[in-house]
Amino acid sequence: MWSPATVRLLVFIGFYVSFLAVGAFVFSAIEAPEEAARVRELKDLRQDFLDGHTCVGDDSMENFIKEVLSASNRGVSAAKNVSGEPNWSFGQSLFFACTVITTIGYGHVTPLSQEGKLFCMLYALFGIPLTLVLLTALVDRLMIPTTKYLHFLNSRLGHLYPPFTIRLLHFGTILGTLIFLFLLLPAAMFTYLEPEWNYMDSLYYCFISLTTIGLGDYIPGDAPDQKYRPLYKLMITGYLVVGLVCVMLTLSIYYDIRQLNFGVLFMLENDETRSIDPEKMHLQEPGTNRTKYTNEKDSPTSLEDTTPIHSIP
Repeated sequence: MWSPATVRLLVFIGFYVSFLAVGAFVFSAIEAPEEAARVRELKDLRQDFLDGHTCVGDDSMENFIKEVLSASNRGVSAAKNVSGEPNWSFGQSLFFACTVITTIGYGHVTPLSQEGKLFCMLYALFGIPLTLVLLTALVDRLMIPTTKYLHFLNSRLGHLYPPFTIRLLHFGTILGTLIFLFLLLPAAMFTYLEPEWNYMDSLYYCFISLTTIGLGDYIPGDAPDQKYRPLYKLMITGYLVVGLVCVMLTLSIYYDIRQLNFGVLFMLENDETRSIDPEKMHLQEPGTNRTKYTNEKDSPTSLEDTTPIHSIP
């Protein structure tokens, strides 16, 4: 007999598959007409070129286009490439290394040599765990001021609102602040710095990057006449790393809200029992403190705590 958690998991899998199907349908409905229009435009442009340059044969044109596309897919552009900065300058390479070990992986520039591909795999093998350790350590430090802010909200509003409402207010204000600082504001800056981007393009780039989707269709600093390209790439690298820290911080605060952590609905009873920290169970016993930090005012609130902080003795 299946457990209730298993049944809920199967239902969720069905919902997830349906969600994928709906996404595929919507993307197809929106993008297919645009793609068809672009294809017709390119066909007309190609035919106009052949008609105006009768010395160029159709096969020669086809071979040339294939070579240009093949090079472009490997990060080598034929458009003003001679005057542009190489893809593997230090600034560009630093940006590439950041996208590798943060798993953003734009894909606009890839290793061309066999040695480069091997080193990329080894570099990612060690770099990704190191990045996770760094991000986790930074998030752990940032949880201290965010927890102090939660204590502040409880001390001011704990007598007016239940703990869940205060936690939602805490999460909402932090989420709104981080959205402004790492999505809306950077998007405005990219709109100013990137001549061919509008605000939606810039906002799209910031979201796709910080969620590590990394489609690679928009890359800042790749304009042929880009000034101070190495410095620009270095600043973008810093933005990506700090932005990922804030994304992880937001997720940590979200999962600290027990009522919103829906993952527990799919846990088996044995898994749920094993997932409870014995020390946490001890700390939650009546008559004991909820935390066991050296500096208790800096300690985060227990996930199971539903008592307003100001009323905790």
